[in-house]
Amino acid sequence: MSTIALPVELQEEVTTKPCRFCGAELRQTFVDLGMSPLCETYPSVADLNRGEIYYPLHTYVCTRCFLVQLEEYESGENIFSDYAYFSSYSDSWLRHCEKYCDKVTKRFGLNEKSLVVEVASNDGYLLQYFVRRSVPVLGIEPAANVAAAALEKGVTTLVRFFGAQLATKLAESQRADLIVGNNVLAQVPDLNDFVEGLKILLKPDGVLTLEFPHLLRLIERNEFDTIYHEHYSYFSLFTTQHILEVHALRVFDVEELSSHGGSLRVYACRADSQKHLVGSSIRKVIEEEEHAGLHSADGYRAFSTQVRKTKFALLEFLLQAAKEGRSVAGYGAPGKSATLLHYCGISNDLIEFTVDRSPHKQGRFLPGSHIPIYHPDRIAERKPDLVVILPWNLKEEIMEQLQFIRKWGGRFVVPIPEVTVY
Repeated sequence: MSTIALPVELQEEVTTKPCRFCGAELRQTFVDLGMSPLCETYPSVADLNRGEIYYPLHTYVCTRCFLVQLEEYESGENIFSDYAYFSSYSDSWLRHCEKYCDKVTKRFGLNEKSLVVEVASNDGYLLQYFVRRSVPVLGIEPAANVAAAALEKGVTTLVRFFGAQLATKLAESQRADLIVGNNVLAQVPDLNDFVEGLKILLKPDGVLTLEFPHLLRLIERNEFDTIYHEHYSYFSLFTTQHILEVHALRVFDVEELSSHGGSLRVYACRADSQKHLVGSSIRKVIEEEEHAGLHSADGYRAFSTQVRKTKFALLEFLLQAAKEGRSVAGYGAPGKSATLLHYCGISNDLIEFTVDRSPHKQGRFLPGSHIPIYHPDRIAERKPDLVVILPWNLKEEIMEQLQFIRKWGGRFVVPIPEVTVY
């Protein structure tokens, strides 16, 4: 097959992109997952014949600061102003958040005179636990439909995007004793403006905690489906520490978590704070990342190969199930399912339907694959032979909820890190 050679000036335009943190040219591919629609769009019946917009899912790694990143194809305003994800529909995640609330309240002596601010506070899933302990809170959430659910929980919520300008305005009246950012750092296109805002809003001895999926675990556990357009960046501790240092913030502790396939919780403060001592956990994680090769470009080269192997294995499994006449359903409609199914070329000929607890997704379709989404009762009604758990990070919770499928011989399938049948 012949190829068309682009003029040199067009080649440079296509291949040269600046790192969103340090500005270096992005030349090295991390993984290219082809073209995909936005993962949180969930078309209705009326939308199915109107087509969808597809963008490249081509991730690069910056060979200067080692930030893994996607190009910004859609602005945060277009993606997050009206959002379909509500955090409160996962029981295990709520338990995780209540445990965090207990821990930091005691560790940092939070009380009725403190202020806890959460950026990207969603439906009040976390701040509600501080409210119950009479700790004043402020949620900052750009999606008005999601913020409305937080207000119903008694969580004071400002419907705005967070950045340095908003932080400066808020800091005129009060700064935060604790700022929380759970799974938001990846969703920020203007990383430097966002982190600068965190510093501005933080009290001199205040604490910032950030939770995000750990890039090291993403690579080790083959979690390629967590790459989608709503996630602009993917973080190691090494790179996160560097980003915070540039904005005069200092990491003093880190915890490794099991949530979202393996996450980090980073504790930081202002660089000039004398209150918070550096813990040994930081060195441990940094050394593990270094051992895995994440401090050099070579450590990122093999990921594409293992992703392709997973694609072929999942397709082979589902094709064999179809040949044998076994019925297959999905459980869940998470953002990651759009990447997994679309990259693997799976639609409703291989997975008939999926179910989700969120009423905001029921009656709609997964983007790209157009697999219909129903209420979880559909599983008991249709009695599928196989249930593919799309939010694989919640597999224990989901298998507990659906243990009744074993009555008719139903089995669970978990696609990541490799196809496993339970």
